[in-house]
Amino acid sequence: MELHNLKPAVGSNKSNKRVGRGPGSGYGGTSTRGHKGAKSRSGYKHKVGFEGGQMPLQRRVPKFGFNNINRVEYKAVNLDALESLAAAAGLARITVEDLRNAGLVSKKALVKVLGNGAVTRAIEVEAHAFSKAAEEAIKAAGGSVVKK
Repeated sequence: MELHNLKPAVGSNKSNKRVGRGPGSGYGGTSTRGHKGAKSRSGYKHKVGFEGGQMPLQRRVPKFGFNNINRVEYKAVNLDALESLAAAAGLARITVEDLRNAGLVSKKALVKVLGNGAVTRAIEVEAHAFSKAAEEAIKAAGGSVVKK
């Protein structure tokens, strides 16, 4: 094999579709664009959401609901996650910083401790909010809660 006799594999190179080159090519006349209308013209561009003059979807569907500007979003952390974190790191006090380092919450998230799971050791937990069940479970295990 030499450079002068290399060829691409059979069927790997396709020739371009030459439109608008007469009726014998099969792509003459309308050049595969159909008959009339904006899409058949050169320079056609459509706006996002344009449906050919039909009332577009974003205008057909009614608006509903509202966003409460006073809503406070908390990232939920359950008791079983706190228990496993305390066991793994050997912590007696769990802060929001510890939860961030463990990857349980993001940097700016507010943390709320929820009561799913159980706590078997006395741990001091610092968070922004606690559910009643979580607070009672932590205190029952001999720990304490600190609201940040």
